[in-house]
Amino acid sequence: MQPQLSPNGVTAVLFDLDGTLRHNQPPYNQALLDYAVELGALDSPEQRRNVLRWVHRYWAQSPEMLHDLETYAGLSEEFWDYYTALTLLRFGCPEAQAQALAPPVSQYMLSEYQPVDHVPAEVWETLALLKDAGFPLGVASNRSRPYAEQMAVLGLAPFFQFALAAGEIGSWKPEPGIFQHALALLNARPEHTIYVGDNYFADILGATNAGLRPVLLDPDGLFPEAECPVITSISGLLDVLRGEDSATG
Repeated sequence: MQPQLSPNGVTAVLFDLDGTLRHNQPPYNQALLDYAVELGALDSPEQRRNVLRWVHRYWAQSPEMLHDLETYAGLSEEFWDYYTALTLLRFGCPEAQAQALAPPVSQYMLSEYQPVDHVPAEVWETLALLKDAGFPLGVASNRSRPYAEQMAVLGLAPFFQFALAAGEIGSWKPEPGIFQHALALLNARPEHTIYVGDNYFADILGATNAGLRPVLLDPDGLFPEAECPVITSISGLLDVLRGEDSATG
């Protein structure tokens, strides 16, 4: 039976995890930039917007990211020094300043950054409504290792049929394989399945290319070019499911 919240033909919902359902508090990039500003980097809302767009693209399996991980043998301290310098350059720091600030900022993030998990209240409310309405739900993340234990600790596990890590199957968003694998686990058709994520390059373009119906969580308005429903909180997904595709709730 078709779920009652879905007059527009959606019968299943997939979610990204990090940045969508679960958030670091404080966010990694915010903490990095805040410390760089303490050390003398200039700051502005436009600079932060520009660097966050770049961060989303970089971590969406970009050729640049893959090259850097190979060059620095994975997520080594050398990689994080280099990545921090790249971030500061995208933040608008001059080359000399970016190179000077990168080591102390990188070391600060490695030694002092201790985020806590945060699941917004509207996530619980929305997931409960979706489950009660009969939607099969799953999570597909670009994590390298399984994360079922964390899902249980967070209290999210009871809402989902599975939590899929890209590293388990060797396919990473935006590649179609991870979406296809998740659809098989849900026994769902792509054209009837929504995928909700916060990364335009990994989640939205990936889901689109795999034939799913993407919904972008974009509370900061980073991606005005998105040609899909855009929501500013997870609760806005309910309006999308009711057929109000311009929802931004």
